[in-house]
Amino acid sequence: MAVYPSLRGRAVLISGGGAGIGAAMVEAFAWQGAQTLFLELDAAAAEATARRVAGLGLPAPRYRVCDLRDIPASLRAVEQLLEGRAADALINNAGNDQAQPFGEVGVADWDDRVAVNLRHQFFLAQAVAAPMRAAGRGVIVNLGSISWMLGVTGVPVYATLKSAVAGLTKSLARELGGDGIRVNAIAPGWVLTERQLEKGRRDPDKFTRYLERQCLKTHLRPGDVAELALWLCADESAMCTGQTFIVDGGVI
Repeated sequence: MAVYPSLRGRAVLISGGGAGIGAAMVEAFAWQGAQTLFLELDAAAAEATARRVAGLGLPAPRYRVCDLRDIPASLRAVEQLLEGRAADALINNAGNDQAQPFGEVGVADWDDRVAVNLRHQFFLAQAVAAPMRAAGRGVIVNLGSISWMLGVTGVPVYATLKSAVAGLTKSLARELGGDGIRVNAIAPGWVLTERQLEKGRRDPDKFTRYLERQCLKTHLRPGDVAELALWLCADESAMCTGQTFIVDGGVI
């Protein structure tokens, strides 16, 4: 792992930090000496992540359990975690790629997917932007996906919303850049989190089929995405904003 001294002591807020990519980010920022804060729906997963990080001899991250579909509750959780301090970085990581055939998507399904994958990104960014503006600096990183670039079948709503993340990122970069706030997105390929490994076990050939599409013949791990997030939040990427950075081993 690269070391970024500029991250030491900075307050980094991560949504969906209890498992998968989010948990890897929590650990990675803790190693950098950041004040690591996270939101998580699953209380047991949140506690496990906090205990694991503390067990490494690092300061235990602070977290709040909340459902990001409930915007008022989520904003209260953010206030509790930040305790009046401006966030130095927000990473909008939480999402759900649950498959659903195009013909079976109802209005309630659509609205729920929007709430899970996109709406909270906008409102968490809105919540941290004002204090960032007052501080004259800050970083927002939104998690997207290459699914919409590939035109993947079976996840039409998810792919639509992940394409919207790229638009949100461009818009906020222009909106907030004059105040010294950088906004970028990360679009990962197929990352082998525990959730994705379970999916793969139901179709073992999927691992081979996917690698055939990648230039690099090694599966992506959560830490690969966390490394990019570190760089995007550090001063080393000071002139990068409005961009979607693809980390997919060369699928796109």
